[in-house]
Amino acid sequence: MRAMIRFAKRPRLRFISHLDLQRFFQRAVNRTGLPIAYSQGFNPHPVMSFGSALALGWTSDYEVIDIKLSAPMGRKRTEDAIRAALPEDLPVLEVRMVDDRHPAPMALVKMADYRVTLEGESAPAALAQIPAFLAREAVSAVKKTKSGEKEINARALVVNMTPFEGGFDARLMLTERESIKPDLLVALLAEMAGVEPPEARIHRLTLLGKDGDGNLRPLMEL
Repeated sequence: MRAMIRFAKRPRLRFISHLDLQRFFQRAVNRTGLPIAYSQGFNPHPVMSFGSALALGWTSDYEVIDIKLSAPMGRKRTEDAIRAALPEDLPVLEVRMVDDRHPAPMALVKMADYRVTLEGESAPAALAQIPAFLAREAVSAVKKTKSGEKEINARALVVNMTPFEGGFDARLMLTERESIKPDLLVALLAEMAGVEPPEARIHRLTLLGKDGDGNLRPLMEL
């Protein structure tokens, strides 16, 4: 049995790295009293995985961690124990119990919704480029990867983008092979406008996957 837990990352903890967050959760689950499953070997640790790493400085209402249990547990008991082990800036929002055949969260993620708030003198000019960006079939960009730099068509990775006063909402591809980060999107809009990239506050709203019929749904509903 596994527990899929959706939690938020509030602004006060936005500069905690993903690696530090992993280490924190390893310590936190040890305090829950739940029957946590541990890895084998010389350095056993709780068996867990995240849906998608959140970049440093970003906040979120939709982070998902999957924790393997060594014995069946009720959802309410699991939720109460996890909530008590986490600080108020990492609130538990939802818990779902799944069996071991259920795909890992990372394998389910296809897209993500973000809210991007821009600040600074160049923000209006960058936002004004959204219609032009969406109207193009291709927008070339250089993406940094683990193996180096890679040229991509950024337009193909942006599902939709909706501006509002001071920012925009965007649905972006988020798979191992096809992904784009909101900060790169901001840089591209600024480049199109011929201005310096404005300061961006990035907040993840939802992680999305596809059900058996190919319909997009929030990760916790799959």
